[in-house]
Amino acid sequence: MLKKDLRLKKDSAFSATYRIRHSYAFSGIVLWVGKLKTDFQTPTKAGFVVSKKTHKRAVKRNRLKRLMRESYRLLLKEGKIEKSQKFMSLIFVGQEKALGQSFLQINETVLKLLNGIREK
Repeated sequence: MLKKDLRLKKDSAFSATYRIRHSYAFSGIVLWVGKLKTDFQTPTKAGFVVSKKTHKRAVKRNRLKRLMRESYRLLLKEGKIEKSQKFMSLIFVGQEKALGQSFLQINETVLKLLNGIREK
């Protein structure tokens, strides 16, 4: 499970990240990227969202969120996502295309998204 200090929870934090309009999409997952950090002591916070429009069943939505969250946690633990740690916040949005994917496919997609981030 992702530690509490690494989770994005407040509506204002989600809104601030979406307001920047800096996103990447690949294979059913969209990654929204927040501001660049000025203080590198604070950890990068991550949020995971799957809309009710994606699937009406909460079980399906929560499974996709769990897979994305676990993938991010393992990649963070292994240190494979250094590039993404320059930002204040990240939001992963699951779409309908990603619902039937396995953990390995989700993990590959999350890694590709995090490594594809460019600074603007």
